Amino acid sequence: MTLVASRLPRRFPYLTPPSDRLFEVEPGSRILGHCHWQQQPRRHSTLILVHGLEGSTESLYVLGCANKALAAGFNVIRLNQRNCGSTEHLTPTLYNSGLSGDFRAVVLELAERDLLPEIFISGWSMGGNLVLKMAGEFGDAPPPALRGVVGVCPSFDLETSAPVCDAKENRFYRWHFVRNLKKRYGIKARLFPERYRLNGDVLDRIRTIRDFDDVITAPNFGYRDAADYYHHASAIRVVADIRVPTLVLTAQDDPLIPFESFQKPQLTGNPRITLVAPESGGHCGFVSCHDGGERFWAEARIMEFCREHSELLKRKQGS
Repeated sequence: MTLVASRLPRRFPYLTPPSDRLFEVEPGSRILGHCHWQQQPRRHSTLILVHGLEGSTESLYVLGCANKALAAGFNVIRLNQRNCGSTEHLTPTLYNSGLSGDFRAVVLELAERDLLPEIFISGWSMGGNLVLKMAGEFGDAPPPALRGVVGVCPSFDLETSAPVCDAKENRFYRWHFVRNLKKRYGIKARLFPERYRLNGDVLDRIRTIRDFDDVITAPNFGYRDAADYYHHASAIRVVADIRVPTLVLTAQDDPLIPFESFQKPQLTGNPRITLVAPESGGHCGFVSCHDGGERFWAEARIMEFCREHSELLKRKQGS
């Protein structure tokens, strides 16, 4: 399902042309959002969508969920992580799984500057870790506008999932991610040569995701090594502190994220978190045998969750 979901042809009839918006997430660093606004945006709920590792706002699961949300009357913001979607020029930094502050900045800007009354945020894989980490870091003081968070196959326990991603049986995924990470680093080195060095010998020796994180990610963000980075970047450390309704979707046969991660008490002991874990689904795949709205099962569950927790929709239905 992991591969099939990324290859099936899809149409998105409700996906209107977006307006682009840059969010300054820290001094000198901006991320790009593709915004689809309903008429009178403040009268509608808003869903922010965050892609996974080496994805972008053009990832099919992002487009599919955006299409469903627009049809349901939501504003939608498809958000690129730093450097993704050809945005390497917008920040001198790289990106990593711990930059939850970027999404905190976006949520606060939309709530405080745009005065949007209801905001939901959903992330896939690496994006799932980031939005769960953000929610946990808000702790007992989340912004009132933040009504719900969804993590789909979140890589929220990197110390457990990183070795699985690099395992022999996952060599195709490992090759795909490592190739793209090195390619992106090359782009950054050409844009910011004073900050990054293109040392061919070093890059040639990087064969795994952990190699890349040891050699590139960790030192560029002040971590001691990959293990130190994985510890500090993992949302598992803070999910017990989440105080907003949260849905976590995963598949027990996910080839990249071990199901044991989702059985830890930090997650299962938090009554604000609902875990839904079917036996099959792959990594962010969840292709159903049913047609229509259930064809892409996780997208349907995201919308079901958002509708359930939207006070705006409930008021409209009651009027």
